[in-house]
Amino acid sequence: MSAPRTLPWPLVALFTAGYLAPYLLPTTVGRLDSGLPLTATEAGAIGSALLLSSAAAGFLLASRVDRFGPRLLARTGLALAVAGYGGAALTGAVPAVVAGAVVGGFGSGTVTAVAASGIAALGTPAARTEPRAWDPHRVTTLGLLGVSALAGALYLTIPRLGPGHGLPLAAVALTALAVWPLTGRLPARTAPARAAVGHGRLPRPRAGLLLAAAVPFWSLAQNSLWGVSGRIGLDQARLSEITVGAVFAAALGAGLVGVVGAGALGQRLGQAVPIGAGTALIAGCIALSASARDLPAFAAGEISWNLLYPVVLSYVIGLAASLDPRGRWAVLVGSASALGTAAGPLTGSVLAAGAGFAGMGRLLGAGLLLISVPMTAVALRAGRRPSRVVDIPVVEVAWETPAVPARRAYDTASPNV
Repeated sequence: MSAPRTLPWPLVALFTAGYLAPYLLPTTVGRLDSGLPLTATEAGAIGSALLLSSAAAGFLLASRVDRFGPRLLARTGLALAVAGYGGAALTGAVPAVVAGAVVGGFGSGTVTAVAASGIAALGTPAARTEPRAWDPHRVTTLGLLGVSALAGALYLTIPRLGPGHGLPLAAVALTALAVWPLTGRLPARTAPARAAVGHGRLPRPRAGLLLAAAVPFWSLAQNSLWGVSGRIGLDQARLSEITVGAVFAAALGAGLVGVVGAGALGQRLGQAVPIGAGTALIAGCIALSASARDLPAFAAGEISWNLLYPVVLSYVIGLAASLDPRGRWAVLVGSASALGTAAGPLTGSVLAAGAGFAGMGRLLGAGLLLISVPMTAVALRAGRRPSRVVDIPVVEVAWETPAVPARRAYDTASPNV
């Protein structure tokens, strides 16, 4: 897909719809626990199943978006999200809720795959020659901005709409439904010539595999904290659920500031510095939040972490997109990240039970420092060898553009990826 001359709103909207479910998992899983006959572990398992299903969709579709066509796949994913999440929101039967979460998760993963492929294609040589072209990093930051803003608004709104497990699930389903009309601006089919090279070898296999192998652990550390952040605030810092919810909303608001800053900064510092230095700072934020015993420390840790997390994430996604202009590495790295996200709540709970919250934070921080080394190495190597992307055969495809919380509400969760 070649870059449109105007902002590719369909890609931003699909990115937002695809990532919203992981962003809302803290309240979704907590409400499954409080609203259904489930234990905290069982509710967390449903959240993990949702994310695993989303990751599976990404792995299956990483190299098939061109074959099926972005418009068809996007609409299929949105339909699965509406049916899955909507069905789970309307029933109290646990088996049906589990099935709906899995179906909805697969829909979210499908939508994310289409968005990632389209965003990566904005960095092709042909796309970069278009006037007012939008590069992958700028569009990614806009997508993160959209999902952060929407999730923050929902964190403030959902607790005021009443109890029940269905509200966050219904919010994701309605978002998918609202995005549907924008799919009309996506290409219906890719060109035959593009399809002919669709099964070529992935470029930069060493860098791509190293990044795909490192990202799950990076994501695991992030989501291990997010999965127990509510318990840290409620049990260790002795805060009320209203206060914890307000801190989370403020943290997502800080994430908006971070995304705007990342968009303004662009590629001025390259990718290695934001990824390496940003991950090191995140490690410190996790240690601070995990050891918090009062509101100032808890708020400082959570807000600073959420300020940095989407910034670094945007550069990680941009790095994956730069490795293959057809978006296959972007989808594969995103799906690998979802695997770490899915394991985060369980890992955080196990570490907290064995080492305490503060010990968990130190272990996660140390792990992040280690995993930042290979990720930074990939970014440095990609920055020194930009021509490798240019040498990959690319065939343009026309882009159709018409003229016109309960106390336990945050017990187990998983965040952003």
